[in-house]
Amino acid sequence: MSVGNILSNVFGRSPVKNIKKHIAKSHECVSYLPAFFEATFLQDWQKAEELQLKIKKLEEEADTMKREIRLSLPNSLFLPIPRADLLKVITAQDKLANVAKDIAGLTYGRKMVFPQEIKQLFTSFVNRSIDSSAQALKAMNEIDNLIETGFRGTEVNVVEGMINTLEDIESETDSQQIKIRNLLFSIEKDLPPVDVMFLYKIIDRVGDLADKAHAVGSYLELMLAH
Repeated sequence: MSVGNILSNVFGRSPVKNIKKHIAKSHECVSYLPAFFEATFLQDWQKAEELQLKIKKLEEEADTMKREIRLSLPNSLFLPIPRADLLKVITAQDKLANVAKDIAGLTYGRKMVFPQEIKQLFTSFVNRSIDSSAQALKAMNEIDNLIETGFRGTEVNVVEGMINTLEDIESETDSQQIKIRNLLFSIEKDLPPVDVMFLYKIIDRVGDLADKAHAVGSYLELMLAH
């Protein structure tokens, strides 16, 4: 039996399993955004409301899971991963769901109408930001394998590669965000000023999705370093 398996059997893996469930729930919340924005573009406000409420419900479920995990984490030193690191990654994961809820709530609450000129680029931006969340989920799903190998060997290289990919995606979303802000700037004089202000805010919040996903990867990278 490997050192990792011994640690896993003796010290338990339930916190890790629950953390994996939590990021899956957070990503599920994020994954409804493309359909939500599609309804928004069509000004199908009934469908948009249904999806906004779905996102809100999933965020609440993720928040409940976060609290339960925090309360169930033992103070013992005998965890496969330091308790402080687990708490940090849970918080980072939860912010993905929080941002998705904020985006949907703000967009639906104001019945935002997106200019035709930015729809295509904005859709690509949203999808790529969601890719970052999916990549964070993929990386976190490897945490069991990391424990089993005692955070050694080829599995570390596999996870490091996933984190590098996550960084690349986050960099791409940064570039997309700059492009879409520049495009909006070029047409903003023809739009209601208040709408422009909120469009910039929504763009920034979509960019936050990739930032929060990147933070998950950064905490996982710290675990590898420990």
